[in-house]
Amino acid sequence: QVQLVESGGGLVQAGDSLELSCAASGRTFVGLGWFRQAPGKEREFVAAIRWSGSRPRYADSVKGRFTISRDNAKNTVNLQMNSLKPEDTAIYYCAADVRYRSSPSSYYSDYDYWGQGTQVTVSS
Repeated sequence: QVQLVESGGGLVQAGDSLELSCAASGRTFVGLGWFRQAPGKEREFVAAIRWSGSRPRYADSVKGRFTISRDNAKNTVNLQMNSLKPEDTAIYYCAADVRYRSSPSSYYSDYDYWGQGTQVTVSS
């Protein structure tokens, strides 16, 4: 059974840091992505990485502030979020892709499995 379990969300102030973690299990994955959805908005791409830990990619809105990485020992994919802004407030979802691609996808429709989401709230 495939499971994606996010953790690490919370309430922080603008400028603070937060790290999200996604524990993925149940089958072999090719790519892992983080997406977010704010109230009244569509789900948007945040970052993605190959399961091997290579080829990280980021949305322009988070480039330079967020870092996605793979922890082989814990079998997780983490999202380190620095210099958080109120506009980063959203539910953050972890997603897994099982297809080989030249680089991790930024399209939510390319992802086969999703976690339940974790809330990140950034106050001004």
